[in-house]
Amino acid sequence: MDKQTMIEKLNEDLASELAAIIQYTTYAAKATGPYRPQLTQFYLAEVPDELGHAQYLANKIVALGGEPTTVAGKVKAAHSNREMLEAVLAAEKEATAGYTQRAKEAEELGDKGMAVQLEDMVRDESGHAEEVERILMDWPL
Repeated sequence: MDKQTMIEKLNEDLASELAAIIQYTTYAAKATGPYRPQLTQFYLAEVPDELGHAQYLANKIVALGGEPTTVAGKVKAAHSNREMLEAVLAAEKEATAGYTQRAKEAEELGDKGMAVQLEDMVRDESGHAEEVERILMDWPL
């Protein structure tokens, strides 16, 4: 993989992280019902991780000679607490798969530091997914 292709892929990842920040912030506002306080706290607690990922990606894109995107990816519309949790779970699983692939590509590019950072992001995203799966386990239909 060449540097320009890596920049393009990292910009796709950055757009997804920007979308995650919007998703968590919006879902925190939209949470309803008796679990609203816990859901709001859960969503807002995820924002700093996603912001950190976005900052790393933007910095890396610049370091590689690229221009970081300022356009977020699409946030899935969700209307109920369950739909929001399911949308978050899907996004976290997609991020986990994407960063797993990107870490391999960083290795191929010869950037061990980026590979290690991306693997750390895999850990973060998979941990988020596991937490959402646990929330959904006994969630009423």
